[in-house]
Amino acid sequence: MSNLHTVTDADDDIRLDRWFKRHFPAFQHSLLEKSLRKGDVRVDGKKAQSNTRVTQGQVIDIRCEITGMDVKKKNTVHRIMAEDEEMMHHIVLYRDDNIIVINKPAGLAVQGGTKINKSVDSLLDVLKFDAEGRPKLVHRLDRDTSGVLVLARTAKVAAKLSRAFAGKDIQKTYWALVNGCPLNAVGVIDYKLVKASLGEDSYEKVAVDDEDGKYAKTEYRVMENLARKFALMELKPLTGRTHQLRVHMQAIGCPIVGDPKYGGSMIYDNVTDASTLGVADQLHLHARRIFIPASVLGKNIDISAPAPAHMQSSFDGLGIHPPKK
Repeated sequence: MSNLHTVTDADDDIRLDRWFKRHFPAFQHSLLEKSLRKGDVRVDGKKAQSNTRVTQGQVIDIRCEITGMDVKKKNTVHRIMAEDEEMMHHIVLYRDDNIIVINKPAGLAVQGGTKINKSVDSLLDVLKFDAEGRPKLVHRLDRDTSGVLVLARTAKVAAKLSRAFAGKDIQKTYWALVNGCPLNAVGVIDYKLVKASLGEDSYEKVAVDDEDGKYAKTEYRVMENLARKFALMELKPLTGRTHQLRVHMQAIGCPIVGDPKYGGSMIYDNVTDASTLGVADQLHLHARRIFIPASVLGKNIDISAPAPAHMQSSFDGLGIHPPKK
């Protein structure tokens, strides 16, 4: 028994295990690995590994029985309200044949999970526009972080962007309002980070750990300093660790305003009533700008997102005037 499948342009340059997950979701990864070792799955007649990248025109030869071989992956149908569709169209910052860039609202999760009924992922069908398929996620932002989020319009572009993000070819810039102010106006934070184990019922948290942590690096610049009580920071993550910016700012004694997880929830030295200053008790972290060089998609793409309403309100209350461009 042999089933031959030719790789299409839509699947060009993705991993073999991703190809199987896309076309035969019922085929367990452990069974795929076993079939690859036995030579029951081949690419162009040769043995392959799960991380082998397939290219358009190659032939995947499946010589074993796969449960669900004829069952196509069902698209989960989400009931999308009219106001959600309008919101998603409103937050589009940029669109071309390859990507869509949105200004993700604070509080909207990128992907679903426990107790998350609505996410960017669940609403992507409304952003298909003239394409056949829905856009694809290629990176993430924390739920309470707002700002620039890039979506790929094809699987091929998604693969390119995923490699570019992993290879640090794409430059990301964040704005953060913090409590306190670093001693130096510019600098680099390179504390190693590790995910902390807090039990099954606890939320994910990250901590500094110079021995067992993974390398993490953040460049920063103080944009405005309010008597060292508050500061508007420009942050550039040079690595992509979970909660990196939030933990790094806490580690240097300047937690991000409105961050209960990392010491920034209404912590204001010598300020008795922050609400009188118009400062919201919400996370003040915003993905301000993203730059994709021409080496990735054939042209330079430079997109900035305006700050969310709660951050702009805090800026107004504190007399902060961030650049408009």
